[in-house]
Amino acid sequence: MQTDFIIVGQGIAGTMLSWFLLQEGKSVQVFDVEKPNSSSRVAAGIINPVSGRKFELAWMYDTFYPFALETYRKMEKSLGISCFTERDILHVWPSEQMRDAFVKRQNTAPQNAYFKTAADADTEHLFHQPLGTARVQGATVNLGALLPAWRQHLKSLGCLHEEKVDVMQLAMDGDCLKYKDITANYVIFCEGADIADNYYLNEIQFLLNKGEALLIKAPGLDNQQIVKKSITLVPQGNDLYWAGSNFDWDFEDATPGDNQRKELESSLQELLKVPFTVEDHVAAIRPSTKNRRPAVGLHPTVPQLGVLNGLGTKGCSLAPYLAWLFAQNLVKETPMLPETDIKRYFNAP
Repeated sequence: MQTDFIIVGQGIAGTMLSWFLLQEGKSVQVFDVEKPNSSSRVAAGIINPVSGRKFELAWMYDTFYPFALETYRKMEKSLGISCFTERDILHVWPSEQMRDAFVKRQNTAPQNAYFKTAADADTEHLFHQPLGTARVQGATVNLGALLPAWRQHLKSLGCLHEEKVDVMQLAMDGDCLKYKDITANYVIFCEGADIADNYYLNEIQFLLNKGEALLIKAPGLDNQQIVKKSITLVPQGNDLYWAGSNFDWDFEDATPGDNQRKELESSLQELLKVPFTVEDHVAAIRPSTKNRRPAVGLHPTVPQLGVLNGLGTKGCSLAPYLAWLFAQNLVKETPMLPETDIKRYFNAP
């Protein structure tokens, strides 16, 4: 079989890249073993315009967000699903320092365009909020709807292979790469945390961290905002809420841990005034990079092999634009973003 692209992984990165390549009229074959605890499938899909304790505007947000919104709307229409929701992020202040940092940024461009006032009286019966609240304009992507819908579409096209790729079986075939009986012009790895074991990409300094979250049921909450304190709550419908997540840089495996569950439940007790029950406890390992910029591009010495990975916790906002830009580079040789180009790793001393 001959194809233009083999894409390894169908998380948010592989989904977006295959979407844009198909939009360009290219043929793809996607390899993915569906794992319920992959980072894309466990994530809450939050899009947040500000980062860190200083509430600085997220990297290139004014470019990434409008493009992401347009892309998700097009995918919703094409796939007949609903997956994108613009919703406010309610900050319930855990400390005076956090509150003061937000107030300091309220009149600072450009992030102040996303800040809103919050009426404390509207939520004081739901949350412990002695230091008050504030709101930021955000969004969520329902990955539990988007990823399966795109997977089914790939199946209908006959281009999904539900198997793990063994990179050591890749072989050159003229100017192409061959994997088993498929010859491709390019093989692009979008495989999430599995990228750390990729022989061809071990020069890239991927940092893996483990995140855990709870799925809780809180019938008395009736809240459609994202809520952030020392924990983040994301509405899932039917009185269910995703509650997480933490960062664990020293972990043994991807299984949920009792200590982390206790910490998450403790944070929920500090936030919620309404009762809740824990319905599920999930964990996943996510890849990021040392400078917190995704790794995107073609291998400098094996140019038929590429990567789109390391999106960290901002995959839903970054993936659409970076996948489109990579697709344009692959098809039309348009420039990439220097901050994400993987050649920065291979050129390092």
